[in-house]
Amino acid sequence: MIVTEQSGLTDKIAELGERAASGTGIEIAEVQVRGAGNGRLVSVYIDKPQGVTHGDCELVSERLGKLLDDEDVVPDGSYTLEVSSPGLERKLSKPRDFERVVGRKIWLAFQRPGESRTSLEGKLAHFANGTLELEVAPGKPVQIPLEAVQKAKLKFEW
Repeated sequence: MIVTEQSGLTDKIAELGERAASGTGIEIAEVQVRGAGNGRLVSVYIDKPQGVTHGDCELVSERLGKLLDDEDVVPDGSYTLEVSSPGLERKLSKPRDFERVVGRKIWLAFQRPGESRTSLEGKLAHFANGTLELEVAPGKPVQIPLEAVQKAKLKFEW
């Protein structure tokens, strides 16, 4: 089964990634496909609440590589598979990403209807019912609907 559309390809790889990680507690955080032909790079970012180990990356890489090859998902059959953690300043996009980082410092860019784009940095004090409560200064919470968020990432704190 060869998937030719780029978004369809990333969706199929994410689906196979979930199968590869099944039963391990590891989640597929993001899938990126760059390049074409022999230069195609498939990057899969994994996460889990306790943090990602080299062993986790190796396990998902082995399982996912086998699934990709068995199901002939990548056009031209030539690719480099890279499996890693999302990093210290990981991108946040899904509700579970925000749930996991409540109490930690984040940066986000958002745009409410009728307003210009704004960016803020602060502690994510609360996340529920699709609304982020960002404490930008002590006792100064700002509520932002998740659907208004255009970009968000965890901020590394020393």
